[in-house]
Amino acid sequence: MMTSVLSVHHVPIRLTAERWTHVVEEHCELAGLQLEVLETVARPEAIYAGRAEELLAVRELLPGRYLVVVYRETATDGFIVTAFLTSKIQKIQRRPQLWP
Repeated sequence: MMTSVLSVHHVPIRLTAERWTHVVEEHCELAGLQLEVLETVARPEAIYAGRAEELLAVRELLPGRYLVVVYRETATDGFIVTAFLTSKIQKIQRRPQLWP
């Protein structure tokens, strides 16, 4: 299984079977939310800077519960590193906002 979506910068971002396994093993609450993870990259509410050049796409799934998808992107390609749910969005919002 490998799936991809276009980021807001029109770059294909891959989600491989290995990465998806990592996500659901570390964050079992995301099992069954693969489409939401991909949708968050394609249509985020905001994108923040990560610590090591990764991007953090954020979208509110439920009131007060945010899906954060960590991914890397070059000019022509990218991939999802991990994803997680958080209610502590303020920690993410302290980072530089890159989009919009």
